[in-house]
Amino acid sequence: MPRRRIGFWYRLAAVIAKPPLVVLFKRDWRGMEHMPADGGFITAVNHNSYLDPLSYAHYQYNTGRVPRFLAKAGLFKRGFVGTMLRNTGQIPVYRETTNALDAFRAAVDAIERGECVAFYPEGTLTRDPEMWPMAGKTGAARVALLTKVPVIPVAQWGANLAMPPYAKENKFRLFPRKTLIVQAGPPVDLSRFDGLEPTPEVLREATEVIMAAITALLEEVRGEKAPAEPYDHRKARLEQRRRAAEEGSK
Repeated sequence: MPRRRIGFWYRLAAVIAKPPLVVLFKRDWRGMEHMPADGGFITAVNHNSYLDPLSYAHYQYNTGRVPRFLAKAGLFKRGFVGTMLRNTGQIPVYRETTNALDAFRAAVDAIERGECVAFYPEGTLTRDPEMWPMAGKTGAARVALLTKVPVIPVAQWGANLAMPPYAKENKFRLFPRKTLIVQAGPPVDLSRFDGLEPTPEVLREATEVIMAAITALLEEVRGEKAPAEPYDHRKARLEQRRRAAEEGSK
């Protein structure tokens, strides 16, 4: 199946976004050889900064296989940003609405047309205190098991040093000049799930395999060992509420 043409709007986005990225940051790009030359595929990427979609998109654009991102539906209504998202073929995600399945269908359709669809399996910026990937959501695994296309894990680091997530002060830290590291790995082996029904348990296990591959790449990038158990934001919130209730009852 032929690859998708980059097209006018994606090239325009690159003309706008690439020059400041090249000027403000150094680049360390690794593993481009793992990106399929043709046919549909999924990339699964960690998320640690509002800036990292630009960093990753720059990397992916230069492989010749442009990504289609899943992004919050509200962004598609915001002026110039919305115009670019719509015209570059990004996929709106409608959370907790009757349109919630539209993103899933659009991702499958894009992959079947031979495109690359990029997932941030964590679903949001990592809340892990040390910036490791959190426990993932099952969307990427669901699409992967249905389409049976390669899932390429991608780890990135550096954008978070320039724009830390949730920082209230000194949000931009551009100097000294940061290095944006993006590393792709070989396809995740999901063969153990072939022929299985996509039950919640199967999807959860497949998601854990994908997240483990991303985390292993990030360990290589950072030269550090990740925690044995990924941070689970839902469990952490429940624990905070439990402690607050205990404190309130004293």
